[in-house]
Amino acid sequence: MAKDKILIVDDDSAVRWALAQALRAGGYDPFEAGTAAAGLATFDAEQPALTLLDINLPDESGLSVLTKIKARNPEALVIMITTDVHVENTIAALRGQAYDFLGKPINLDELEVRIANALEAGRLRKEVRLIRKERAREFDFEQIIGNSQARAEMMTLARKVAESEVSTVLLQGESGTGKDLLAKAIHYGSRRAGAPFAPINCAAIPATLMESEFFGYEKGAFTDAKARKQGLLEQAEGGTVFLDEIGEMELNLQAKLLRVLEEGAFRRVGGLKDIPLDVRVIAASNRNLKADSEDGRFRLDLYYRLSIIRIDIPPLRERGDDVLILAEHFIERFKEQMRKRIRGMTPEVIDVFRRYTWPGNVRELRNVIERVMILEDGDMITTAYLPNDLVAEATGGVRRDAGANQSQPQANKVALGPLVSLPAEGIPLDKVEMSLVQQALQRSGGNQTRAAELLGISRGQLRYRLKKLEEATASH
Repeated sequence: MAKDKILIVDDDSAVRWALAQALRAGGYDPFEAGTAAAGLATFDAEQPALTLLDINLPDESGLSVLTKIKARNPEALVIMITTDVHVENTIAALRGQAYDFLGKPINLDELEVRIANALEAGRLRKEVRLIRKERAREFDFEQIIGNSQARAEMMTLARKVAESEVSTVLLQGESGTGKDLLAKAIHYGSRRAGAPFAPINCAAIPATLMESEFFGYEKGAFTDAKARKQGLLEQAEGGTVFLDEIGEMELNLQAKLLRVLEEGAFRRVGGLKDIPLDVRVIAASNRNLKADSEDGRFRLDLYYRLSIIRIDIPPLRERGDDVLILAEHFIERFKEQMRKRIRGMTPEVIDVFRRYTWPGNVRELRNVIERVMILEDGDMITTAYLPNDLVAEATGGVRRDAGANQSQPQANKVALGPLVSLPAEGIPLDKVEMSLVQQALQRSGGNQTRAAELLGISRGQLRYRLKKLEEATASH
C-alpha cells in the first residue's frame, strides 16, 4: 500500500530532519524543502497528501506560499508552523486557507494527531465529492428521457433556470409527470449542487407539525421542545428546498413562507431574531394554483412570488412517442435488475401504449413495465400481462397478440362520409366535437364507456376531450 506523501517546507535543516525522521517512523513518505521556491517545485512534482509549511521562509512569506498552493489545488491540506500561535492576524490568515497550525517548538505526539486528523478529513472530503458527483450524474438533465418537442421546450427552460440565480421556481404538472426528478435536475445542474437538496411533501406532514419542520424551533418554544432544532430551511442553507404539493399548505403558513421569500430571512418557532437565508425554493403542484388563488384556496401574492419562473411539465399523452422511448428505458433498467432476457415490445403493445392516455403519466408507465417484466416469461413483452383496464381503454377490449380474435368496436366500422355538412361561413371545430360528444353521452344515457365506443375512441380519450372542451368553454 502506498504511503501518504508529506512535504516539509522549513528553512531550518534540523527541524526538517527531525520531522522527517518522525514521519518515517509513523509510516509516511516525507519530502523536504528549505525555501518557498523549492517547496512549490516539490509540491508540483510530488502532489503530497499534506504539507507542513513554516510561516517564516528566507525568500518568501509562508502565507504567500499557502495562497499559491491553494491556487494550484484548492483541496490541498496544509498545516502551518508558526513561532507564535497567538498573533491574531496570523491566525486569522491561517484559518482562511490552512487546515491547521502548530507552534514551535513542535510536540511530535501532537503533530502525529494533527496529521492523522487532517488526512482523515481529506479522505472524507474526497468521499463526499465522489458521492455528490454520483448524485449529480444520477439526476442529470439527461436522465429526463424523451425526444418530443414538448419535452425539449421544457428542458430548455429548466436548463436556463438551473444556470440562473432565480430564487423561486414553480413546477406545475399532473401527478406522475416527474416534478421531483426535474427539481433535482435543476438543483444538481446549478451552482448550488454542492449544498443540500431538501425535499418536503406538504401533503404528507400534519399541519400542526409543518411550521416547526419548516422553520425549526428554539428550546422551550413548546412543551416537547427540549432542545433547539434546525428546520428544513436552515438545513438547506446554500442549497435548494423542494416544496412538493405546495397547494396543500395551509394559508397561515403560506403567509409566513411569503415573508421568508420576500425578506430572505426567517425565525425559528419561539425565536426572537431573524436568521439570514440563502436558498432556492422550487415549489411543485399538480393543481392549478392560479385558479386556486382566484378561488381563495391559495394566496395570490405567494403564487406570483413563486411563479417568477413557471415550468409546465407536459403529461405523457402530449409527448408523442416519448412513451415508447421511456418504455424501452424502463425495460433495460428492469432487465438488468431482474436478469431477464426480454428484448422489447410486440407491435401490439406498441400500439396499445400509443393509444392509451396514461392518466398516471411516467409513474404509471414505469409501474406497468415493472409488472410486465416480473410476469413475462418470453423474450418480448406482449399484451398478455398488461393491466386489463389499460388494454380495454386503448383497444376497446381487444387483445390481438394475447390470442383474442375479436372485431373492432362497432363505431370503428362506420363508413367515413360527409356526416357533418360544413356551413358556408364555417364553424369552429371544437363546437362540432362538443356536439358529437354530447350526442354520444345522450344516446348512451351518460355511460362514458358506451359513448366512447360510439365515437370510436377509448374512455380515457373521451374524458380527456371532455376536460379540454370544458376548459375551452370556461375561457370564452
